[in-house]
Amino acid sequence: MPDNPKRRDLLGLAALWSAVAAMGTALAGVMRLPKPAVLPGPLRIYKLGDPAQFAVGSATRMEAGGFYLFRGEEGFHAISSTCTHLGCVVALNEGEGFACPCHGSRFRTDGSVSAGPAPAALPWLEIALSPDGQLQVNAETQVPKGTRFRV
Repeated sequence: MPDNPKRRDLLGLAALWSAVAAMGTALAGVMRLPKPAVLPGPLRIYKLGDPAQFAVGSATRMEAGGFYLFRGEEGFHAISSTCTHLGCVVALNEGEGFACPCHGSRFRTDGSVSAGPAPAALPWLEIALSPDGQLQVNAETQVPKGTRFRV
């Protein structure tokens, strides 16, 4: 019998090593399951400056943060400008509320849905005063509708 391995032996070894490689790959995949596939992004906390710079009765669009900041007699409140239907940016029409240009959703001035395909109201966002006295909005944290921040 020659020293060369037979073809059948070579195919058997190839099948065995292929099975070992497949098992190793599967085991590596199973070991990754407990780890998150997506890393958390940076916190979306926006400092807006001195509260006195916002006049009573004002509505200011904060494009970078994706929200509107309102100052009324009762205090400040912030409402997200992202439509709850498919994420388009809503526009504020004075006295009429918000309108989504993409699919026609309409929202009242308090963010509640008045018409269209949007499934939920625009979220109200948390407002606080930073340690250095600046007004800040946390776009990651929602608060109940009607929550006002008094300075």
